[in-house]
Amino acid sequence: MPIDPKLNQRETEMKRTLAIVALAMTITAGAAYAEGGVIKFGHDNKTDPFENPAHACTAVFSNLVTSGTNGSVTVEVFGSNQLGSAAEHVQQMRDGIIQATLTSTGALASYYPRIDVLNLPFAFSGNASTYEVFDGEFGTELAADIEATLGDVVVLGFPDTGGFFAVTNSQRPIADLADFDGIRIRTMTLPSHQKIVQSLGAEAYPLAWGEVYSGLQTGVIDGQMNPVPIISFANFSEVQKYMTLTNHLFSPYTFMMNKAFYDGLSDDERATIHTAAENCVAASRGLSRIIEASDRGLAGLMDKMEVTALSDDQRKAMASAAQPAFEAHVRENLDEKAVSLLATFKSAVAAANAATYLD
Repeated sequence: MPIDPKLNQRETEMKRTLAIVALAMTITAGAAYAEGGVIKFGHDNKTDPFENPAHACTAVFSNLVTSGTNGSVTVEVFGSNQLGSAAEHVQQMRDGIIQATLTSTGALASYYPRIDVLNLPFAFSGNASTYEVFDGEFGTELAADIEATLGDVVVLGFPDTGGFFAVTNSQRPIADLADFDGIRIRTMTLPSHQKIVQSLGAEAYPLAWGEVYSGLQTGVIDGQMNPVPIISFANFSEVQKYMTLTNHLFSPYTFMMNKAFYDGLSDDERATIHTAAENCVAASRGLSRIIEASDRGLAGLMDKMEVTALSDDQRKAMASAAQPAFEAHVRENLDEKAVSLLATFKSAVAAANAATYLD
């Protein structure tokens, strides 16, 4: 007898609810941190540190925190959406049910809308520029604004989600703006992503991540956009024929910790936390670059899909169409602080691009 998929879904939801309740029961009045220094770390990616930048980050963080504090602080990682979605992880972290999370710009936007300024399309010239920006003064300013806005978090860094976004589709190779015409591309539920896709001439179709593969398979959507490692691990090459290395978005994770928990640590423990977080960011970047260059990334996808790399002129034409639409979106839908933050971001990106180009 076939198993009703709805029963499996209900069972999964029940297990997830029980797991969250079990964690919540440890946060009782007067004993919120009775476990000592246990950091419950939730994320929504697969739990293989050799296959996923997010879990590589958490694995390195966990090891360095435990060893660096001689076990006075330990880390328990809950990956693969065990405790809910990325957005739910943020709320759980703020409530003290878990103590840390990595969250995407899409998930963080409902709590901190200004994170959307990072979606400026076609901004960076290369990966090295992203490191300069997020490890430099802009990253410090952004972290401070997130902390001030939310009030109950500490930002520890901006790990790599897998690198620059590429666009895949089932209809035709995309090399010029005209090639986007009529192609339905899945986006996150971020309005800015929808504006970017529309400005390029395609049709934006917001869709939950769990429905993307089936949507591509059935033709509900023609294409999608994600970093190369995610395209590879999601097996999109099975249902997509063409990929264009647009490099139009770079969207890092935000690594956050519950402020009350952080404040309860000793000075030495907090120093270890920051050192471990820096190494976590480095691990996510290193694994992303390795995957991109290996058979698990671009090299492997080139055997399965027709891959198009854009010329500078082609990329500039797309940027000329997408950037004004995005900036108009920020002015019309976000606050003045976001407009100012976008200007600071653009300045930091321009400086980083110039510096890394000269290097």
